Amino acid sequence: MDAPTPPPPAHAPLTIRMHAQDNVAIVANEGGLAAGTVLASGLVLVDRVPQGHKVALADIAADAPVLRYGIPIGHATKPIPAGSWVHERLLRMPDARALQQLPMATAKPAPQPPLEGYTFEGYRNADGSVGTRNLLAITQTVQCVAGVTEVAVQRIKAELLPRYPNVDDVVALAHGYGCGVAIDAPDAVVPIRTLRNISLNPNFGGEVMVVSLGCEKLQPERLLPPGSFAIRDERPPEDAALDVVCLQDDAHVGFMAMVEAIVRQAEPHLQRLNARRRETVPASELVVGVQCGGSDAFSGVTANPAVGFCTDLLVRAGASVMFSETTEVRDGIAQLTARATTPEVAEALVREMAWYDAYLQRGSADRSANTTPGNKAGGLSNIVEKAMGSIVKSGSAPIANVLSPGEKLRAKGLTYAATPASDFICGTLQLAAGMNLHVFTTGRGTPYGLAAVPVIKVATRSALARRWHDLMDVNAGTIADGTATIEEVGWELFHLMLAVASGRKKTWAEHWRLHNALVLFNPAPVT
Repeated sequence: MDAPTPPPPAHAPLTIRMHAQDNVAIVANEGGLAAGTVLASGLVLVDRVPQGHKVALADIAADAPVLRYGIPIGHATKPIPAGSWVHERLLRMPDARALQQLPMATAKPAPQPPLEGYTFEGYRNADGSVGTRNLLAITQTVQCVAGVTEVAVQRIKAELLPRYPNVDDVVALAHGYGCGVAIDAPDAVVPIRTLRNISLNPNFGGEVMVVSLGCEKLQPERLLPPGSFAIRDERPPEDAALDVVCLQDDAHVGFMAMVEAIVRQAEPHLQRLNARRRETVPASELVVGVQCGGSDAFSGVTANPAVGFCTDLLVRAGASVMFSETTEVRDGIAQLTARATTPEVAEALVREMAWYDAYLQRGSADRSANTTPGNKAGGLSNIVEKAMGSIVKSGSAPIANVLSPGEKLRAKGLTYAATPASDFICGTLQLAAGMNLHVFTTGRGTPYGLAAVPVIKVATRSALARRWHDLMDVNAGTIADGTATIEEVGWELFHLMLAVASGRKKTWAEHWRLHNALVLFNPAPVT
């Protein structure tokens, strides 16, 4: 990628070209550029071009490729004169790359030197995992109990939590699953293992309570079978009696009896969690999920490249990093399979893409359904262009592992965790994989947050960072402004992650307690 050059004075036109072969560039000026504007190259704009949108750098013939990131993001539906605004209505999207005859584990980058000496203060669990927060989680077998659980959680926070200062919070793991579903359908394994693995997230320290209604299809023993709590230090795995409060038990006479049972059951968990203390652990204990939402044309220029640089730092430090969002990497599948450490990892990538292609086809949709009105307003013409900017979050490290939706992370290094691109579903699945810290880039802006892990939000544009000054944690727009480099913002993010993981800093989402609901990926039938 050509590094952005420092901008001329603020009133001067500024465009950013990503690759020497590109025949378009994006306009970086806030407010865009008017027709008649003369660029530094001498090119005169034929149209007004909004910020983040593309301008043709040369005449583009009908059916000729429009190149950004050095690849065709579309073909012109009619001749496009130099200086014109190039938008989605002028482009015909390329077909998806076939999943055959791909480069399989062919890229062999030179090993990067280890990054040593970086640490954070975390909560070490009995299974060796490390939490960045110390939370009591109350999971649920079915949506029916969510209201009762929420009342109990508010009671616990008001009456018990002040007595346990080392416990950060109490989190209700509410969801929309558990009954009215085809519980034995083959794809039901996805939501069930997702719920199970979220309950075992390292930020919960194994102290998970379960609230059940009693008659639901997803019974507690199926959600968390014997041996699930190997993460917990206090009890051996064979002591498998779950801490379950069943609302339909005869002992609960009236609503308040249910609430009291949950509150009472919480106290021993809080006592054990309160005895835990942070200890110094290497940066290799971070498990980071990276994601983007509300993307714009700057996502692939500023925030995502900075996250990609930070991803490489984390991998060099021995940490675990997950990137996801199947429809947002599908058009870069050849890049991914080439970066796989082994042919087996490459084949797993192909398997996940093929599964998702078939899933979309069953719904009479394809990858083009991904791009939102906001993406297009921000300058992204189609999913191909969006994918090229999204995949940059993964950095340049070899891809060492592939997870199916809802699976738990098994390896250090860079992992592709297959998820839908939906912000809420992707975050939920990365939680299930064992994420203890989340990085989320945005260009249009979103107040997204998660209750179970800290979410660091990275703005792609300085205008967004200024306007949402108390929601964005890092301003990567300085890269487009020419006041910082990708490397400088990547290091800024790396150091912030260690501070947030240690509890020395809170993210803005934590400060405001912005928590999106858990949204399960359920490809199985609903009855």
